[in-house]
Amino acid sequence: MPLVKVLPDILASQVAAGEVVERPASVVKELVENSLDAGAREVMVDIEKGGQRLIRVSDDGCGMAREDALLSLERHATSKLRTAEGLAEIMTLGFRGEAVPSIASVAKFRMVTRRAEDLSGTEIVVDGGKVRDVRDAGGAPGTVIEARSLFFNMPARRKFMRAETTEAAHVEQQLRLHALAAPGVRFRFRKDDKVVFDLPAVARTVDRVRQLVGNDLGGELVEVPERLGAGMVVSGFVLPVRHARKGRRHQFVFLNGRPIEDAAVSKGLAEGFRGNLQDGLHPAAWLWLEVEPHLVDVNVHPAKREVRFHRPHEVRDLISATVTEALKPPAPEVVKAAPREVTAEPVMQRPVFHQVQSELVAVETPGDAPKRLAPDFRLIGMLQERYVIFESADGLVLFDPKAAHERIVFEKLSKGKEAGLETQGLLVPLLIELDPRDLDVLLRERMALLDAGLEVEAFGGNTLQVRSLPACIAMEDPESFLGEMIEEMLHGTVSGGKFAFTRLARIMANKATRRAVPRANEALALLEELFACDLPYCAADGRPTLTEYNRKDIDRRFGVGRG
Repeated sequence: MPLVKVLPDILASQVAAGEVVERPASVVKELVENSLDAGAREVMVDIEKGGQRLIRVSDDGCGMAREDALLSLERHATSKLRTAEGLAEIMTLGFRGEAVPSIASVAKFRMVTRRAEDLSGTEIVVDGGKVRDVRDAGGAPGTVIEARSLFFNMPARRKFMRAETTEAAHVEQQLRLHALAAPGVRFRFRKDDKVVFDLPAVARTVDRVRQLVGNDLGGELVEVPERLGAGMVVSGFVLPVRHARKGRRHQFVFLNGRPIEDAAVSKGLAEGFRGNLQDGLHPAAWLWLEVEPHLVDVNVHPAKREVRFHRPHEVRDLISATVTEALKPPAPEVVKAAPREVTAEPVMQRPVFHQVQSELVAVETPGDAPKRLAPDFRLIGMLQERYVIFESADGLVLFDPKAAHERIVFEKLSKGKEAGLETQGLLVPLLIELDPRDLDVLLRERMALLDAGLEVEAFGGNTLQVRSLPACIAMEDPESFLGEMIEEMLHGTVSGGKFAFTRLARIMANKATRRAVPRANEALALLEELFACDLPYCAADGRPTLTEYNRKDIDRRFGVGRG
């Protein structure tokens, strides 16, 4: 008796569903891709309970005849591929022929479809992979597909589903990708009968980007003009370097209308910003690539997220050169001035060490003078406008004012929590546009944020409203501070619980002092404040605040006393 057997069709479809259907967002992705391939000009998506109860995708595409509708439920049945050679020229979004049967095998499935030339359409009902009913149906031209009770027959898969808000956020993010990939299509998204967004079709990609990022960021977009390479064309938009973040979640790349992720594209973007981008940060970008089909393999991933370029170095170089050119500042306008007499002044080279006349003198003061906590250092000057140089009784001390500020703010936050952290309400609340998945996480953790002095709430759409900040943090640009802080909280590599108070306080202290400008005339007062802390010798993340070079070690380095 043979041990190897052919899997039953339903089981084979459920196995395929394990690759294609990971969560509700995967269902939406596959169905919307089919709608776009069908020439839809309007796509509407409805979900209930994060997509677990209902996913409905409606379109006004070409629709199907009954025979084709039934065949679409068979595995590996597709209208988009005929020969092996055709795979190298594929331009449609879907082509594997597994999506619809896979979805139908793990849900209570219903399809209604009609072609414009037909008087009536077709309704097909499938329950866990078994066709229950096929009948005539009315309706507008196009296709409506419903998937209810996702994974109802696969309890092991169902229990891995996340919270409703999390799954809904992933669906919304997937739809935003499709909306960017197809700006000429209207996209509507409803969640539990409430409209989340309704994006009308636009003629220009920049208008679609602005629809999704809002007016503020939309006004900062830098156009990446269309540039041709060997069999390739690239165009798009980037944001200035100050909007760079640690993750790549704000990089949106589309290849022949398909959202993709690719290392060569990311490297090309980073190289285009070279010299301006801090290590570990990635620029925000929206790029559209048109590549001749034979130069790329789109059949390397079951969900088609990844592709394989045959000449990745050319893709990288094209993107790098295009972005570099887009970021070049405009040539200054030359204005001829009237001739005048100029008195030349000597130019002095800036020394590496700035000398400061600040030797300490002990002064008797009446009454109870406050006791000094800091060591008795003499201020010498600054090293390259970054570190403060002190002379101690034993040698030389280098002082890091930024690390000191960080320790001070961290302890103020930590001690403030014990006594009830004082907050400062914002006269005008800050509004921050976020990825829907990030917004979901922050709103679920808003009580933890409130403990750290940050009062946040939903404002509508994907906008977070920030109403207060910790009173102990002074900042000139709270919007940038909050953007960097949120990015670090959600996508940084700092150890510890994501929303544990200690971690939040550490991140806030670091971000609040990042833009601090060290000044020699503030060094002694800062040193005194630092030594009022419980742990003055290290910053919140463990970096040293002071480093001392002993005189004996200095003498040894210079060979002093060797005869």
